[in-house]
Amino acid sequence: MRIRRFDRRFRGGPWCGDAVTSSLSDFIFWGVGLISEPLSALFQFVPGMSALTWGLFYFAGPLAAVIVRKPGAALFAELIAGVVEAFLGSHWGGLGTILPGLIQGLGSELVFLAVAYKTWNLAVTTLSGAAAGLAGMAVSWVMDYQGYAAGFIIVSFVCSIVSGAIIAGALMWLLLRMIARTGALASLASGQDVSSRA
Repeated sequence: MRIRRFDRRFRGGPWCGDAVTSSLSDFIFWGVGLISEPLSALFQFVPGMSALTWGLFYFAGPLAAVIVRKPGAALFAELIAGVVEAFLGSHWGGLGTILPGLIQGLGSELVFLAVAYKTWNLAVTTLSGAAAGLAGMAVSWVMDYQGYAAGFIIVSFVCSIVSGAIIAGALMWLLLRMIARTGALASLASGQDVSSRA
């Protein structure tokens, strides 16, 4: 496990990258939103298992954080993603995208805060995705699932966390490494870190 010193100075470049990551994520969110019901139907044999697809909505925060490596990157990315998704015309409405984005980003951000923004590896990124999944289901429970059976809620929480860990966490770490190997992140610590391990 490699520990890197963390640069807390503000630089425009990384934050522009964060905003770009958020905006590109939005088009994926928007597309996933259009097919979310058909996707969910594949898992209806066990109520609550449709949450296994929800990691597709959680990845902006962990991905932005491991690329930018700045405090607040995950929270900022998810918030921007929620705002842009609302402007794109999400069928969940403005509050239905912005508030979940904020809460999911907070969940993801807290994991990087817990390691003082010093440890950047597969395990931490996976935990960040899982935390986004926990936060995402928590806000969905409050906003959408009041009165549902306890079994449905428990299965949804477990599946949301697992989906977040795998899709938004582990896969985003692998995606970071793939992007870094192209040289696109050469000016950032994340890209230099991957290059030094190659």
